[in-house]
Amino acid sequence: MAPTREPGAWKALAELSTVGITMVLATVIGFAGGYYLDRWLGTKPWLMLAGLGFGIAAGFVNLVRSVQRAERDIDDSD
Repeated sequence: MAPTREPGAWKALAELSTVGITMVLATVIGFAGGYYLDRWLGTKPWLMLAGLGFGIAAGFVNLVRSVQRAERDIDDSD
């Protein structure tokens, strides 16, 4: 039988496995929001670029928060 592992490590792994998806989604949502605002207001390409920048920034903020949460989960399980 396989040895049981600590639940904190599994929780941290689950947390970090979602990082890639959330980074892509944040970027796409920011880009799409800027694109549609550009079409509505006629300010091509400035709001699209701003939305893309905000989406990338939101993705990295989520990355940092996820890593901190995973570190905390691993530390708590020790």
